[in-house]
Amino acid sequence: MNRYLLDTSTVLIAQTDPALLAPAVHEALLRGAKFLSVVSFWEVLLKSMKGSLNVGDPRAWWTEALDQLAAAPLALRPKHVAEVYTLPPIHRDPFDRVLIAQAIAEDLRFVTTDHQISRYASARFRVVC
Repeated sequence: MNRYLLDTSTVLIAQTDPALLAPAVHEALLRGAKFLSVVSFWEVLLKSMKGSLNVGDPRAWWTEALDQLAAAPLALRPKHVAEVYTLPPIHRDPFDRVLIAQAIAEDLRFVTTDHQISRYASARFRVVC
């Protein structure tokens, strides 16, 4: 069975305008087990506090996203943080880098709308975009 970790941007688009998602991303959202990282919750909360993202109450966003997408929460663990060390310096977004590391450490396919992340693809990191 396929298991997927959802990128923050994927979740936000799926909640507001799923028609914008690529067919492969849309298909991934319909199949397999889906996980939403607490890192995405942190990212949404910080961006909401800065005023660069409006999701209403960002504290409620987390539960709503899990429910809407039938996703399970994924906690941040030390092995995820350690995996960041192995990543090449392709881009600098710390949230994306931790999410990528989580996907690798947990053997999850990463579902994203960010095509730059596909540059990390390897035998250990599978991307759906």
